[in-house]
Amino acid sequence: MSAGTPIVVVARWRMAPEAVPEVLGLVAALREQSLDEPGCKGYEAFQSVGTPGELLLLERYADQAAIEAHRASAHYQTLVVQRILPVLSGRQVELLQAKA
Repeated sequence: MSAGTPIVVVARWRMAPEAVPEVLGLVAALREQSLDEPGCKGYEAFQSVGTPGELLLLERYADQAAIEAHRASAHYQTLVVQRILPVLSGRQVELLQAKA
C-alpha cells in the first residue's frame, strides 16, 4: 500500500440471521463514531438481500495511518473486538487502493 494514499476497506461479515438486529445496532454506533475520526472519509453498511445473515461494510480512510488509528480507537475495541467479532461465523476484510 502506498503511504498517504486513500484506502477503501471492504469487510464481509457472516452471522446467524438472529444476530443481525443486534449487530446492525452496534454498526450504527460504530459508523457514527468512526465518521468523527479525522481520517475516516466514509462508512456504509449493507445487508444482503438474498442472505440476511451477511453484511458488507464499505469504509474509506485517508491513508494507512487512519486505518491504524481507527483500529486502535476505544469504540472499535469495544464495539467490534469485544461485541461484534464474538458473534460472527465468518469475516473477510480487503484493503483496496485506487490505481489510475
